[in-house]
Amino acid sequence: MRRARPSAARGGAPRMPVAGGGQAVAGPRGGPQRQRESRRLPRDPVRPAAPPAAARPAALALVTLLSFTSRFYRLPEPPHVCWDETHFGKMGSYYINRTFFFDVHPPLGKMLIGLAGYLSGYDGTFPFQKPGDRYEQHNYMGMRGFCAFLGSCLVPFAYLTVLELSKSLPAALLTAFILIFDTGCITLSQYILLDPILMFFLMGAVLSMVKSNSSADRPFSASWWFWLSLTGVNLAGAIGVKFVGLFVVLLVGLNTIYDLWDLLGNLSLSVVMFGKHLLARVLCLILLPLALYTAMFAVHFTVLNKSGPGDGFFSSAFQSQLIGNNLHNVSIPEYLAYGSVVTMKNLRMAGGYLHSHWHLYPEGIGARQQQVTAYLHKDLNNLWIIKKHDLDTDLSDPSSPVEFVRHGDIIRLQHKETSRNLHSHQHEAPLTRKHFQVTGYGINGTGDSNDFWRIEVVGRKAGKLIKVLRSQIRLTHVATGCILGSSGKTLPKWGWEQVEVTCTPYLKETPNSLWNFEDHVNPKLPNISLDVLKPSFAEILLESHMVMIRGNSGLKPKDNEVTSKPWHWPINYQGLRFSGVNETDYRVYLLGNPVIWWLNLVTIGLYLLITISTAVALKRGVQLTSEFKELSRVVLHGGGQVMLGWLLHYLPFFMMGRVLYFHHYFPAMLFSSMLTGITWDTLLKFCAGFLSPSTTARKVYGGGFLVLILLILYSFYLFHPLSYGMIGPMASDPSSPMAGLRWMDSWEF
Repeated sequence: MRRARPSAARGGAPRMPVAGGGQAVAGPRGGPQRQRESRRLPRDPVRPAAPPAAARPAALALVTLLSFTSRFYRLPEPPHVCWDETHFGKMGSYYINRTFFFDVHPPLGKMLIGLAGYLSGYDGTFPFQKPGDRYEQHNYMGMRGFCAFLGSCLVPFAYLTVLELSKSLPAALLTAFILIFDTGCITLSQYILLDPILMFFLMGAVLSMVKSNSSADRPFSASWWFWLSLTGVNLAGAIGVKFVGLFVVLLVGLNTIYDLWDLLGNLSLSVVMFGKHLLARVLCLILLPLALYTAMFAVHFTVLNKSGPGDGFFSSAFQSQLIGNNLHNVSIPEYLAYGSVVTMKNLRMAGGYLHSHWHLYPEGIGARQQQVTAYLHKDLNNLWIIKKHDLDTDLSDPSSPVEFVRHGDIIRLQHKETSRNLHSHQHEAPLTRKHFQVTGYGINGTGDSNDFWRIEVVGRKAGKLIKVLRSQIRLTHVATGCILGSSGKTLPKWGWEQVEVTCTPYLKETPNSLWNFEDHVNPKLPNISLDVLKPSFAEILLESHMVMIRGNSGLKPKDNEVTSKPWHWPINYQGLRFSGVNETDYRVYLLGNPVIWWLNLVTIGLYLLITISTAVALKRGVQLTSEFKELSRVVLHGGGQVMLGWLLHYLPFFMMGRVLYFHHYFPAMLFSSMLTGITWDTLLKFCAGFLSPSTTARKVYGGGFLVLILLILYSFYLFHPLSYGMIGPMASDPSSPMAGLRWMDSWEF
């Protein structure tokens, strides 16, 4: 028999707060039962009469219709590539053509875009080269329509979530109207982008979680299993589109911990029953999402089986599986030997192949010796011959014995085309300060002791053989102790804009300083098929995530691109140009409806004020009025999960080192909009509660709602050209229809 926690009250500790929810009490069969509290405002006549049963589905139908209308209106315009359609439309084409590519995000969103294009008749031939390219006869509407459909679903999802949390139809309707008439949400839903797909799964997970909470009084029923499983499916979808989907995973995880803590404190619940609850959540919220997430990558790698622009980001072993790659279906010697002709690929993302050519470093750039660089493409100047450091025997002589290269050996690398040795010295590298220059030196392989390198395999012991493709190696310069690496920096014109290679004295192990042997020719050794070296699915999955993580952290802004900081976002400080710059262009500008965004910001402030006031009053033992208690209960309990969702989807961006854009805030904006619906509904009831008779109170309550809706509609009327397109003078021109609407100097429409 389990012992109760000292802090556990009868019936269990409170679960993660939801409006209208009480505490778990013992049911007739020992299971937890949710006792709905029928707390009301002191002046009950103030509260509007409950709407008839038919009102809720009718309201849902209305907001859904308005949502789809606002998202599909003028969807074909403009008939050219806008903003990041150049990336995600192109990636959809890659799926249709089965061409391998690399992206910093997981594959689900792009796969769905490609599937939508394929099913709608798009043939994958449009190049998506740059924004402004006209689609002409190419069918792009299937992909735009798919994204608009998912973006339209956000409104009914938010409506149902707020209705479930607050049990208030006006609160749900206010939330729906906020999202329907937000210019930013409309714009983001009308183009071939990942954002509407991400937010669809995110809101689906939140709605499923809230519905699952509401089914807690019927554990293990069909509806309970359905909503719990659907939560897991949506979590997999959110992570499968972008890694920021992890934020909603954290939200659901915290809710689940609260839920289990509540059950643990229920003295009437047996250990066996608690174990069943725990296993159900592990199954639906951990194992199911992981299985689906893994399956997405299995489909991704199965579909993209042809060589493409993403090959160079991945290991040689992975490239050997791609049809059309020079490593596909070839046979090479497995182990490295002296006399072998090889290419060396840097393991840094887009690090390139070790390369040299006849050109020298210019005057004033270290020693005036032969350039050594990293080159991203296949080339004869990538070939090197492995030689012993102290022997100049002709290892190509068929009669000479084979001698394998081993971990810890000291070697020379002779450039095949120029016969100069890989060399380093204490001259500074061209671009990277405090790194040493790497050059080609000597004549016909004859150089000096600065040509000697110790070859080491990561994680191996001395004397072990070195595998082509699979072994990760580093080359340590014997004379200086520095390590050969690719800095990732692009050399000037004199270096043919190839990548800088340096010798770093800092011994920290990074992908920059790791290499593998890719091509390998040695007539003395037997060849093996690269199928023998085929990486497992687990290895491919791990490699793809390492590449994505490195890619995310290394993202830099494009030329003339507007980036932003997280503090800009809630105040609607700066938008994004989706299309057009000049007066004659068809211009679309991503900017939130100002009234909505500033109302959301005020709501967050009010929520924090109510939270702090309640906490201070309770700490000081102040007796709260019944009206304020009701206000705090509904706002804090009903909005608790929503506020937590906003914090989890906003605050982490302050800690990110990668480049950030305005559209990153929109998942958090969904939560702040739901919080606005719940909070203002409760505040209006609170204010009206001090008035009598009840008819006056209801007029005040209804009038307050009407004012909010009219403000939202009027602001939408003013700013809707930002979403649906505008041609003509800029807003700074007095003759422009948008003149006077640049309420902030940072707005650029």
